[in-house]
Amino acid sequence: MATFGTSTNQQRGDLQRAERERERIERENREREEQSQLSEEQKEEIKEAFHLFDLDKDLKIDYHELKVAMKALGFDLPKAEILSILQTHGAPSEPPNPNIPHHPRLLLSFRDFQSVMTQRILARDPREEILRAFELFDEGGKGKINLNDLRRVARELGEGLEEEELAAMIEEFDMDSDGAINREEFLEICMQ
Repeated sequence: MATFGTSTNQQRGDLQRAERERERIERENREREEQSQLSEEQKEEIKEAFHLFDLDKDLKIDYHELKVAMKALGFDLPKAEILSILQTHGAPSEPPNPNIPHHPRLLLSFRDFQSVMTQRILARDPREEILRAFELFDEGGKGKINLNDLRRVARELGEGLEEEELAAMIEEFDMDSDGAINREEFLEICMQ
């Protein structure tokens, strides 16, 4: 009789292992499909951000490293959201010495970071991204980009544009002829 119970338990364990393996394969296929939607430049940015902020070069990032890596990719998230990512996708750190009490930290592997960032990048709203870029130009929150704003950004980026070139940019895209580019005009330029 004990043999029958053992066989059933073994079958149940085999089914559970097979189900976990099926879920793992589905997850990897989904991740591959999502990653194929990114440009090579986006893939490289994810890789560079991870390796740049993996300060101890252990191929895993902790809370602080994750926060700055995500910020570098344009995602400035609150602490609760970063912790949620780590709780969902992270794994506890290994104790440096098994004989000493250890408070494990949650760490994110490169593969998991790549998966999280791919999902976030694909979920971005392009209009929202463009409006964020507009805010970088619009010093003082005027709602318009004027010649002084363009001059400042060109200088910050090290672009050696002449005054005439900057004025021509404003003139070309200034649809309401007020001498500046407003949000709608900026969206129109960027969505073309």
